[in-house]
Amino acid sequence: MSNTTALLLTQAAVSVSRSDLRWEFANIAAAVAILSIALSAIALFCFGRRTRDLTLIYFGLVGILYAVRLLASRTSFRSLFHESRMFWDYVNWVITCTINLPLGLFLYQLADEHLRNFFRWLLAAQTVFAIFGILAAALGVSLAKLFFANSIVLLGTLAAIALFLVVNKWRPGPRQRLSHEFRVFIAGFLVWMLFVVHANLLGLKILTGQNVEFLGFLVFVVCLGYVSAYRTFANEERLLAISKELEIARRIQSSTLPQSVPTLRGLEIAARYVPISAVAGDFYDFLGVDEKRVGILVADVTGHGVPAALIASMLKVAFAGQAAHADDPARVLSGLNRALCGKFEEHFVTAAYLFVDLERSRLRYSAAGHPPLMLASRGAGKVREIEENGLMLGMFPEAAYSNVEIRLSPGDRCLLYTDGLFEAKNAAQEEFGKSRCKEFMET
Repeated sequence: MSNTTALLLTQAAVSVSRSDLRWEFANIAAAVAILSIALSAIALFCFGRRTRDLTLIYFGLVGILYAVRLLASRTSFRSLFHESRMFWDYVNWVITCTINLPLGLFLYQLADEHLRNFFRWLLAAQTVFAIFGILAAALGVSLAKLFFANSIVLLGTLAAIALFLVVNKWRPGPRQRLSHEFRVFIAGFLVWMLFVVHANLLGLKILTGQNVEFLGFLVFVVCLGYVSAYRTFANEERLLAISKELEIARRIQSSTLPQSVPTLRGLEIAARYVPISAVAGDFYDFLGVDEKRVGILVADVTGHGVPAALIASMLKVAFAGQAAHADDPARVLSGLNRALCGKFEEHFVTAAYLFVDLERSRLRYSAAGHPPLMLASRGAGKVREIEENGLMLGMFPEAAYSNVEIRLSPGDRCLLYTDGLFEAKNAAQEEFGKSRCKEFMET
């Protein structure tokens, strides 16, 4: 009888051991799966070609922290290292204190503007609690008491979030619908929170049983992964559409620039246009009068991108209307200023207009807040800066401009430019600068 009893006890012990082993394996498998997904999200962020959504980083951090905490709680994983149980308990506590921070930042990225203020306060409270919890543990406060306090704080935070969302839903005034990503996040979060509440009730000894929180987190990870992938691909599509629109805008802007330079006997004109982005606000154009006379305009719209390019297109139309008095630079700029005033608020235009009269060997020049004309005279042997500036275009309707007349000799060279010329950099990241430009003009 005693031998039979001993045999039954041995079989029962083996059965319990196998059950624990299966549970251990399930936890480790879940941790490895979560860690793999988290690292994939961070890799996608680092190697993304067009867009880098911060939700990928926050999602990856949450996954890594949770996976490490899950592994650190398993006896089989701990046995691989020569660390005490207390060390792993402290690792668990530090992760418990900090994991809510990237989770809160993830949620902040999804929230609309009227919810973000609430989440700012929530993040601040989480940060304070994390700092307090880590310092308290370092000062020797019992981890059992700290975990108990964390359970109370977590349950209270969940109640506060639920209350805020309910109150916000029923507040008077217009309400915005939650985004698709936010709804998916909330669904996964609620599933996880049910498991978290269960785990914390276990910790408070209110309930008994196995802690299956990792199953809820797996559901949450799937939802987070979906949200992150959805945002990433949506941003990729949005950027692709913007790129196509910018390419169209670039082609339209290119069509507004002169396709060739005027040909005058005794005068050589060269133009170079290199925008810093797909579309920009730099502009140049010509007003041909006859075979001996031509007007040249160079302008720069403040800012970059499509708005600046649209204003440059307006400038082309306005400039074409100045052909009747092309020989009077001050009058040309005044006409451009009147045409542009009141059309935009946050932008203005600097411009320089040079009229070349080969028959009289004269130059007439006027500018509106633009960098000075550079004139390299063969007779003088040096470069002069000629500045005849009035106010920038488009800001003051009554702005006045004046002309300066310059004698033109054979071999003289003039340079009209925008400030991007001096800011251009070589491979060593050295700016071209005004001095190099003058040296080039003198050669």
